[in-house]
Amino acid sequence: MISALNRLVDHVEEHLTEDVDVHVVARTLGTTEYHLRRMFSSLAGMPLSEYVRRRRMTVAAADVVRGESDLLSIAVRHGYGSTEAFGRAFRAVHGVGPGDARRDGGPLRSQPQLRFRLTVEGGVPMDTRIVDRPAFRLVGHAARVPLIHHGVNPHIQRHIAALPPAEHVRLKGLGDTEPAGLLQVTDDVDPDSPEGSELTYLHGVAVTGSAPVPDDLDAIEVPAGRWAVFHTSGPHPQALQTAWAATATEWFPANPWRLRPGPSIVAVLARADDFSTATCELWLPVEPA
Repeated sequence: MISALNRLVDHVEEHLTEDVDVHVVARTLGTTEYHLRRMFSSLAGMPLSEYVRRRRMTVAAADVVRGESDLLSIAVRHGYGSTEAFGRAFRAVHGVGPGDARRDGGPLRSQPQLRFRLTVEGGVPMDTRIVDRPAFRLVGHAARVPLIHHGVNPHIQRHIAALPPAEHVRLKGLGDTEPAGLLQVTDDVDPDSPEGSELTYLHGVAVTGSAPVPDDLDAIEVPAGRWAVFHTSGPHPQALQTAWAATATEWFPANPWRLRPGPSIVAVLARADDFSTATCELWLPVEPA
């Protein structure tokens, strides 16, 4: 995976003035666009599209400051059809317009070319199992919420808090298959995973594919497939978020599996009364790499 990401970065560098077809690149690297984008954003800390934009504007800034070409020529050279579109992209990265940068020489924000390296740590073993599951349904109460990478998501908190206690009991009674118990489900996640992008959050349970779904509940159909199940325990949600990050930095680079499209599921197996600590299972849909 590390080699594939570095080859992707090289491809971006060679085609900075063009639209990068990530699907084609992924196919030549023997992986999928979905997995490549998810791993890139997890390890780089930014979406691939944002990295491309920053690199493109870093190179363009040198042309602007040198002053050897007019701004329209520079815009066209870097893949923009007008000085207005180029100016918006330039300002979004550098905080100033290209005209101001040419006059004042800056300020300019440089994005160095990324290089991924595998760091051997292994301080905390990852308790993982691979599970084959037939098709099932996730049923419960769904909402569209923004993605937040660190800390408690207040939008999800409000969504859960709005449910009366009796509804939690009712949902638990509906669950009849793995993952067991009340579940925290995220679906429709942008593969680039930018902070603030919207996703579907469902608070509910797993039921067999033939189980009826009450009319007042939302449902997500989950096809048959394999899952990597990560066991976590400790301060909540920090232990869970640390494990989630470690799947990208440690587990996927070291194992012959890749992410496939599908919901991510957190099953809370045990917790303190105030939810300060919890034991959880993180279910991620995978396929052989």
